[in-house]
Amino acid sequence: MKVLARSAALAVSSLLPLALIAGCGDDRAEAGNGDGKLKVGVFLPGSISDTGFMQSAYLGYQRLQAALGDEVDLSYVERVEAADYEQALVRFASASDLVVSVGGQTDADVRKVAPQFPEVTFVEIGGPADAVPLANLAYYDPQQAEAEFLSGVVSAASSQKGAVGFVGGVELPAIVNAAKAYANGVAFAGTGAEVLAPQYVGDFNDPAKAKQAAAADFGAGADVLGQIVNLGKQGIEQAAKESGARMVGGPIPGDCTDSAYVGYVKTDIGAELEYAVHAVLDGTWKAEQVRFGLTSDNGGTDFVLCTKDDAVAALLAKAKSELASGAVTAY
Repeated sequence: MKVLARSAALAVSSLLPLALIAGCGDDRAEAGNGDGKLKVGVFLPGSISDTGFMQSAYLGYQRLQAALGDEVDLSYVERVEAADYEQALVRFASASDLVVSVGGQTDADVRKVAPQFPEVTFVEIGGPADAVPLANLAYYDPQQAEAEFLSGVVSAASSQKGAVGFVGGVELPAIVNAAKAYANGVAFAGTGAEVLAPQYVGDFNDPAKAKQAAAADFGAGADVLGQIVNLGKQGIEQAAKESGARMVGGPIPGDCTDSAYVGYVKTDIGAELEYAVHAVLDGTWKAEQVRFGLTSDNGGTDFVLCTKDDAVAALLAKAKSELASGAVTAY
């Protein structure tokens, strides 16, 4: 991974005081340096240690470094304020052949910047599933709703009180659809469990807000929660432990010895980053919507169950099978 040129570091750090930038050149001409490597900029608005969407993407980044270091020159930025998304994307586009933006919250800025750099290939991971690709912009959909359907199944089957809930970060289309899928998974379980109205805290990375939302759900009778937040999971976990309740973790599976977790959604965002890089390298990249998950040949979705209850395991296996076959849909 190339060391950041000093002038580029100063320019970007003035825009993004909390961000870590690595391997970005001053402009596209300088970035090339005649080495023939594909220049890839990965935009991670959240933290690479969030045990969530961003860290999952970063694991793929690290795999690419190890496997394709002689073919690809990688750089990334993390922890970017929303007001700085556009400027960060412009900086990357000025120094990269491929820009990969992670998270649907970046969609408006990606769609604004991509047309300004028609010679640069863009990929957005986790954007709107119904977004129309641009000439140089593809969308990769991790289909989080599929994973949340499984989360709903396990939550309902694990609930002792007969009530469950869902906490989301920003109220984006993909997160709203995931909440609907969670409720459908609860219904699929057939336990009669009640699903509380989903809560959106307005931030993926605020543990205090997530804890407040989780505590409200636990106070309303829920004893298992699904979620799509990143650093916010810390707050949900605190609320669960204080309430003697449980939750679903992920997208990076943790240790099942932690009694707060009934299981973990497993969504490999890094695999989508790797897919993008390989597609550009082998000339198969297209400006299209690409699906990942149980209903796609590209994979990337699973559920790690913590309970030893055979009935819950059997129900989860049935849900996976029926989702994969198309017998049921997530939402």
